[in-house]
Amino acid sequence: MNAQLRPALVIFALLSVITGLAYPLLVTGVSQATMPDQANGSLVQLQGKAVGSSLIGQNFSEPQYFWGRPSATGPMGYNAGGSSGSNLGPTNPAFLDAVKGRVEALKKAHPNQAGAIPVDLVTASGSGLDPHISIAAAQYQLERVSAARKLSGDKVSKLLAENTEGRQFGVFGEPRVNVLKLNIALDEQYPLAK
Repeated sequence: MNAQLRPALVIFALLSVITGLAYPLLVTGVSQATMPDQANGSLVQLQGKAVGSSLIGQNFSEPQYFWGRPSATGPMGYNAGGSSGSNLGPTNPAFLDAVKGRVEALKKAHPNQAGAIPVDLVTASGSGLDPHISIAAAQYQLERVSAARKLSGDKVSKLLAENTEGRQFGVFGEPRVNVLKLNIALDEQYPLAK
């Protein structure tokens, strides 16, 4: 029995050091050296203070800001600790009611918009925390944001174009807008009167 116990304990200790200490330190060191921004959560800094992450959606509901995708992280939306999809299918009555409510709210907030509402403004992403919206979703909100900030649509449209991210590696996905970064750029270039 003792002859079997000693090798088992040695292997257990060795694997614990390798997988519990050496490997995590190696991965942390490599990631800090090669991509420190991503390794530290892709935090967005404003005046030396972290105001969010470029990878996690935030709740913007004021008319002077662009709004992101709805959150599906439970009753407390935009909860990064509760990232998950809603698991509601397109024929589920609860899903249909939620989308209908979002459509009505958007129509009320954008009474002059006659076109179709972009789908990413009324449906949550798979994670429930998508920080991006489509160009169409940002353009849909352009008039409301411009009016709330008392700016010409051209100024806000130009800022939107400057904050549009291209396809991943120039190939994958569609051009998109990071809502947090766009709203920060709005505040920096056109601060709200206090």
